[in-house]
Amino acid sequence: MKVLVVDDEPTILETVQTKLRKEGYTVFTGGSAEEGMKIFRQVKPDLCLLDIMLPNRSGLELCRAIRKDSNVPIIFLTARSSEADRLSGFELGGDDYVVKPFNLSELAARVK
Repeated sequence: MKVLVVDDEPTILETVQTKLRKEGYTVFTGGSAEEGMKIFRQVKPDLCLLDIMLPNRSGLELCRAIRKDSNVPIIFLTARSSEADRLSGFELGGDDYVVKPFNLSELAARVK
């Protein structure tokens, strides 16, 4: 299974990528919404993990753009923890919402 992870924090990208690769997933990473959309179009992932707070364009906007082309499952992985943020994520087409800091094993279970 191909997983796209989009986050502007290199440590998060590396940590999540390492864990998911150990679980047997093929992982692609991007540091911005623009980069994430480019990778999305190229690799057609089976699942997307998106941060909300990205440079220039938010993960919510990226989710909206992905939803125009695909029904791929989307999990938000973000520090934004308010009820309004969660509802926005679900209303725009997110399937799950994980708040940072998070447990890697729980994230892997949600991905599975």
